[in-house]
Amino acid sequence: MDNIKTASRQIAARLREVFEATPLQRNAHLSEIYEADILLKREDLTPVRSYKIRGAFNAMTNAMKGRETSPLFVCASAGNHAQGVAFMCKYLGVRGRIFMPVTTPSQKIMKTKTFGGDLIEIKLVGDYFDETLAAAKAYCEAEHGIFLPPFDAEDVIMGQSTVAAEIEEQLGQAPDLIVLPVGGGGLSAGVTSYFGGETHYAFIEPSGGACLAAAQEAGKPVPLARVDSFVDGAAVAEIGQLTFEKLRPYKDEVHLQISEDRLCTTLIEMLNIEGVVLEPAGALTIDALKDMRAEIKGKTVVCIVSGSNFDFERLPEVKERAQRYSGLKKYFILRMPQRPGALKDFLGFLGPHDDITRFEYLKKSARNFGSVLIGIETDTPESFERLMRLANDKGFSARDITNDEVLSSFLV
Repeated sequence: MDNIKTASRQIAARLREVFEATPLQRNAHLSEIYEADILLKREDLTPVRSYKIRGAFNAMTNAMKGRETSPLFVCASAGNHAQGVAFMCKYLGVRGRIFMPVTTPSQKIMKTKTFGGDLIEIKLVGDYFDETLAAAKAYCEAEHGIFLPPFDAEDVIMGQSTVAAEIEEQLGQAPDLIVLPVGGGGLSAGVTSYFGGETHYAFIEPSGGACLAAAQEAGKPVPLARVDSFVDGAAVAEIGQLTFEKLRPYKDEVHLQISEDRLCTTLIEMLNIEGVVLEPAGALTIDALKDMRAEIKGKTVVCIVSGSNFDFERLPEVKERAQRYSGLKKYFILRMPQRPGALKDFLGFLGPHDDITRFEYLKKSARNFGSVLIGIETDTPESFERLMRLANDKGFSARDITNDEVLSSFLV
């Protein structure tokens, strides 16, 4: 481990040519809530607003050693890895070809172009990442380029380990607990390689992309049958083989899977209270504190905030999901009597803080009842109990479809 620490510190020292160490900040708001010293390692404050630049820096500078001509670097990514590689291509003055899915939002494409400038070329291939990855590797082989994996490579893992080197230098010691977001496992493998058994860890995955949990259960990396892409920075179908081997010894540490909807409440909280914009993956470790309240009381806890590449066009969705999780917004199929004044009666049931956000009514003259799709927002979950009680007493019936994935996705 001493050799790993020495190498990591040396990489971190070289990184200072590119950007300053990201701050390790005590968060007073979170510390008060959890009665602990909660420190945030702000990887959202790197030049590309994520830790991915570290692995790209180390892998690319190592690949250039001893070469007389600059290599062509190739990667496949729709997010932070692409931006880290693009930034380093421009910084090092080398060419890069970045493959992205056709479905990549234009905002991410634009940012990647901005970081890489004229030295990179972006190729949009495939509707799904597997197709993009295959195209990138085929091109790399044909052009004799150097492929840069997003997480499953020793040089990348060592680059990410510099996060741990900075934490130790800034804190003066290992903390009691480090809370790590897990996607492909590069960051968590790097941090655990550096600290080893000097501290404890909590590994946090999104519920819709828990590839580490699946690998721990199977004893080897296995592909998930389905991945929810909402937490795009950590939505990985299969953890890396190398990263898993490095994380295998920590099976008995804390492992949590976080609901994507609950995560949205933390995104909103950090924005409204702290003025900090995070991407969903960047908020995983902070949200996980809700499940560790008893274990962390009185301890020094470092949460690694992995990134802040957030597209504000997603904010309405984040707010909606947060309200649904908190029980403040619901959608119903309302069975309404087809008589004059029925709608007026129902509106009379609404309280002073109940707001209709969606209303679609289909009147069918040959029936005694009509169906209404209605969305209601309120300030306390108990308001819905009162509303439904009044409605049922007057002959209305309502089916809550808020958590019905099929119906809500089709109708809402």
